[in-house]
Amino acid sequence: MAARKTVRRPRRKIIVPKNCYFCTEKKSPWFSDTETLKRFVTDRGKIIGRARSGICSMHQKRLTVGIKHARHLALLSFIG
Repeated sequence: MAARKTVRRPRRKIIVPKNCYFCTEKKSPWFSDTETLKRFVTDRGKIIGRARSGICSMHQKRLTVGIKHARHLALLSFIG
């Protein structure tokens, strides 16, 4: 049998913001601010990581807790 050749596709470059959104706006992620929290959740309901969102580590930790808190209070859905 002949071996298959694997075709390598070029990866798409994701543009990541350099500054933290919460540091520049001088606010903190809060569970009741659902419009801000929705920016950092995908259409499938997954939380976007630090590498893609450009948020600092302190605000990313608070963001995940805020999103999970809002989900349990039914302010955000678990599934998109």
